[in-house]
Amino acid sequence: MTDQTFATLDGNEAVARVAYRLSEVVAIYPITPSSPMGEWADAWASSENPNIWGTVPSVVEMQSEGGAAGAVHGSLQAGSVTTTFTASQGLMLMLPNLYKIAGELTSAVLHIAARSLAAQALSIFGDHSDVMAARTTGCALLCSASVQEAQDLAAIATRATLESRVPFLHFFDGFRTSHEVQKVKLIPDAVLEQLVPLDLVLQHRQRALTPDRPAIRGTAQNPDVYFQARETVNRYYEACAGIVQQAMDEFAALTGRQYKIYEYHGAPDAKRVIVLMGSGCETAHEAVDYLTAQGESVGVLKVRLYRPFDSLEFIKALPKTVEAIAVLDRTKEPGAPGEPLYLDVVHGVHEQLEVAGKAVPKVVGGRYGLSSKEFTPAMVKAVFDNLSQDTPKTPFTVGIHDDVTQTSITWDPNFTIEPDEVVRGIFYGLGSDGTVGANKNSIKIIGGDTDNYAQGYFVYDSKKSGSVTVSHLRFGPDPIRSTYLIDSANFVACHQWEFLQKFDILEAAQSGATFLINTPFDDPQETWLRVPQPIQQVIVEKQLKVYAINAYKVAREAGMRNRINTVMQTCFFALSGVLPREAAIAAIKQAIRKTYGKKGDDIVNMNIKAVESTLGNLFEVPVGTPATENTPYTWVPDTAPPFVRDVLGQLMARKGDDVPVSALPVDGTYPSGTSQYEKRNVAQEIPTWDPNVCVQCGKCVMMCPHAVIRSKVYDPGALETAPTTFKHAAAKDKTWSDLRFTIQVAAEDCTGCALCVEVCPAKNKAEPSKKAINMEPQLPLREQERANWDFFLGLPNPDRTHLNLNKIAHQQMQEPLFEFSGACAGCGETPYIKLATQLFGDRMLIANATGCSSIYGGNLPTTPYTHNAAGRGPAWSNSLFEDNAEFGLGFRVAVDKQSTQALELLKSVTLDLEGESRIPRDLAVALLNNGQNSEADIMEQRQGVEALKQHLDDWLAALAGNGVASPTGLRNRLINLKSLADYLVRKSVWIVGGDGWAYDIGYGGLDHVLASGRNVNVLVMDTEVYSNTGGQMSKATPRAAVAKFAAGGKPAPKKDLGLMAMTYGNVYVASVAMGARDEHTLRAFLEAESYDGPSLIIAYSHCIAHGINMAKGMEQQKMAVESGRWLLYRYDPRKAEQDENPLMLDTRTPKRSLEAAMYSENRFKMLLRSKPEDAKLLLQQAREDVTTRWHMYQYLAARNPADESPLPTHQGYQAGHGRAPNGAARAQASGNGATASETVTGAATGEKASGSSPASTSA
Repeated sequence: MTDQTFATLDGNEAVARVAYRLSEVVAIYPITPSSPMGEWADAWASSENPNIWGTVPSVVEMQSEGGAAGAVHGSLQAGSVTTTFTASQGLMLMLPNLYKIAGELTSAVLHIAARSLAAQALSIFGDHSDVMAARTTGCALLCSASVQEAQDLAAIATRATLESRVPFLHFFDGFRTSHEVQKVKLIPDAVLEQLVPLDLVLQHRQRALTPDRPAIRGTAQNPDVYFQARETVNRYYEACAGIVQQAMDEFAALTGRQYKIYEYHGAPDAKRVIVLMGSGCETAHEAVDYLTAQGESVGVLKVRLYRPFDSLEFIKALPKTVEAIAVLDRTKEPGAPGEPLYLDVVHGVHEQLEVAGKAVPKVVGGRYGLSSKEFTPAMVKAVFDNLSQDTPKTPFTVGIHDDVTQTSITWDPNFTIEPDEVVRGIFYGLGSDGTVGANKNSIKIIGGDTDNYAQGYFVYDSKKSGSVTVSHLRFGPDPIRSTYLIDSANFVACHQWEFLQKFDILEAAQSGATFLINTPFDDPQETWLRVPQPIQQVIVEKQLKVYAINAYKVAREAGMRNRINTVMQTCFFALSGVLPREAAIAAIKQAIRKTYGKKGDDIVNMNIKAVESTLGNLFEVPVGTPATENTPYTWVPDTAPPFVRDVLGQLMARKGDDVPVSALPVDGTYPSGTSQYEKRNVAQEIPTWDPNVCVQCGKCVMMCPHAVIRSKVYDPGALETAPTTFKHAAAKDKTWSDLRFTIQVAAEDCTGCALCVEVCPAKNKAEPSKKAINMEPQLPLREQERANWDFFLGLPNPDRTHLNLNKIAHQQMQEPLFEFSGACAGCGETPYIKLATQLFGDRMLIANATGCSSIYGGNLPTTPYTHNAAGRGPAWSNSLFEDNAEFGLGFRVAVDKQSTQALELLKSVTLDLEGESRIPRDLAVALLNNGQNSEADIMEQRQGVEALKQHLDDWLAALAGNGVASPTGLRNRLINLKSLADYLVRKSVWIVGGDGWAYDIGYGGLDHVLASGRNVNVLVMDTEVYSNTGGQMSKATPRAAVAKFAAGGKPAPKKDLGLMAMTYGNVYVASVAMGARDEHTLRAFLEAESYDGPSLIIAYSHCIAHGINMAKGMEQQKMAVESGRWLLYRYDPRKAEQDENPLMLDTRTPKRSLEAAMYSENRFKMLLRSKPEDAKLLLQQAREDVTTRWHMYQYLAARNPADESPLPTHQGYQAGHGRAPNGAARAQASGNGATASETVTGAATGEKASGSSPASTSA
């Protein structure tokens, strides 16, 4: 056994360390929560780290998980040891290849961070839904329960697959294991070399396809042999379990860590046993230790090898005394007699015990932990208690309250077994404030600089920024098995003052714990007085020690703006005493250099300055008497709809686990317009408007990513009831010369990005540092701005039909129907979505690809899409990542059919009935002939539809009341027309997604939809990376940019999606950048939507992944355009119909240095620091890309179709590329004895063309 080396890392890194060293080829594609494994592999390959055979693995990113599986299959067939990493829907795309890989007995290991599948909703969190959907592929399924196991079983799986020839899916729980940080014992190369001998690799290589030993695989078989061929593999699967156990035994001999394919832990004479797999095994193990110490006869059987399932070995692992077994599955299979593991256990018990006439224990099945639902020792105890019943409940659920089908069993939430020797800290932070990153560093410091074992787990929702993050840190003298959230903490930190007003933040604090607060106040006494009464009460009752620091002040003084992570981390080490203060500070500084070194010395120095300033600003808060007035927590106003109050309000309060089954929609349908109730109050500073400086241009309103800045004009008389602090000015636009104008900010919904300040063109001449929009602290303004916002919303919206939509100031008076999303502060995508909803939202259907825009667009508890006063607004849905274009086309086809049917019915009950119709002929004619080309047209059509519905109601009432049988089918036609009448108003179908979807995984579908000619509008928000999964390279990533999966800088140019779409000739294409030319963006949206055919808008969207100050995002867009890196253009096929050039290049000749523009973004600049020679070469190639592309577009835009002569008629083709009739073709070709098509074929192949049989051309 070799010496043990420890490291503190998460499950993904632990697995990737092994998988990378045991692979020759790694095919990758990002999907949460498995993406970091691919990122590690790419980073190590970029650094030229070798595998155990001394060569650097080839790491290749594919366009989808299906593509990655195909590449894995091909690489395996060619003889390389190959792996990939995936989860959830990604694994689903790999299933066809997995059947092939297994059917061909090809050795491979895929590492799966197991995750929920999208059903009634998407979830990025962990369970076994995905791997259970793959259980029929023929792959072995090997499950790890902890970070240590995940590392070790990754190696064991590789040995087992090479020896057994059965491919393996090695899986572990997404997030709970993949993202949990633990101190583990590493596997050195020497151990891997002994565990995976070269002989097995050579045997795999010997089976490779090669022209040196030619063979044929992948044939098509007929009924005569297919069945027999499927049975040939049986002996390999029969041997597999034994091979896995042998590999585990050899691993134990090398490392001292023994694993069993089925491992029992507990009382040797246990009567009650739980069977499960995954991270829940660790919780059950811990609970069993506690319960057996209390004298209970219980145990847990951990399943590691699920497929092939060895019934004999499983039964051998059970204690012979067992009387009742509870099998827990972390998945749901609707309609099945039980979940997968339960059914296998039932079969094993029957096969090995019942058939043999032995005593048979009761077996019950239960579900737990779906979508990372908590599974605690209290729930383990509840399962054992259920087994004690004479008639245990089965099937059952644990961890939820099922008040519909009554499946749930109850548990005691106060039951806790947290050991006293373990230090437990809970840290409440805000997504993007750095809390999670700092705590990861803290865990690594504790694990590396002390003898303690350490564990970190981080809870966050799917909001892109501004969500609540809760870090759970444990450290103690023994390995930590607690794979559940801390329920009894001796240290609690609240990194956001606002949380004190919202959450029961001290719920898990134990008596005498330390409580650290980030306070906006510098005075200890004022801090205590401002703490809400419920928190004060708990502090006194639990005798907590309270400390505070104005962390935002310290961070701002250090130049870090809102990044308070190192400040609060320093406070934790100072107060916890886990390390001496000086040693802790030195360790923090070293961690800063390691974490932020790639981002430059400025970032490192700012963080170090913040650390050095921290302890001088930390103070103890004197605990006084709680305030007499109780201020209860409120999450939504009483005026909110019941569903928002009773269900979504619980989710906002972080009490979603208590929501019963009966309260939730059965099909995943939720109301729109709910983000208005959340009032997150995450901004430290908000924009304030100076009416005396404002030029009323509307730019700040347009650019606001969260729609918190609005403008209106209104009659002066409306101000009679205005709050005294409500600001207004005379409207400057001549159209509104007698009206007042206001810009108002929703203070409680603002994220404080300051984008509005940066884009404001108006300067205060008296104070040059000020503009018409300026940032000021939010807290002192909150109450007055809440009243101002409410008053502003009550003002009437301008008449949409009277707005000049070609002017930004006018257009931005339109009400946005996308507001207050969970997108990052300063997001570059959301202004485009907001603009689309302002223009077309009241008649809009949106198909949204999975990605950032689907998460901030449709993530619980609240959603940003809303409706107007008439109840109309965007209808939004998300299908999958890969099928969004097709999904949206389905919208269009259905809407077109419904519209056509409505028109047919309207004509049939009006014009076709002549004088018998009760619907006025002029109304019908108006509805049938309205082109709906303007807001006024659409308003008129809606009014006509309402009149039509009234006439239909009257007609139906008359038919029902006259007692006379109506003409055949008339009544049904009238009812049908009424149900379809709203489709007489033109619907605007939008297909929305990011570049990862449009350029990569969904490109095939997008191409097909654009080629269809259907009237769909495609909006691609191009961030040039996979933003949602963390910033991985896509084909939209520009050359020289560093991204995840492109650690050495992207070597290839950006894909020109717009140019590819233009080749069809009938697709409207626009490339826009709102920060460069906002009026150009507006014009493109209006033109695209008005075009009766497919439209594609590619919108440059700055992103936090670019390594920029997000407040400067619009300036970065402008720099990209002015340097030529991003072109502005419009391609309008309608112009070609007028013999005009359809391409309009709206970009001026590049005037800004490309180098300066690129190196203003850290994604380009960091390569200059890490690989300066590579950066220099890539920069030169990027210059050539920009120059070539500019000249090509300039040439295309300068074409004059009127000057171009048509091609001459030739062979069997007519001018205009139309094919001549067959007879003409034959006649024209008779001179040389071949048809035109045959001539082309012969030329292409170099052979004389000849006829072919129908069979030779079939698929």
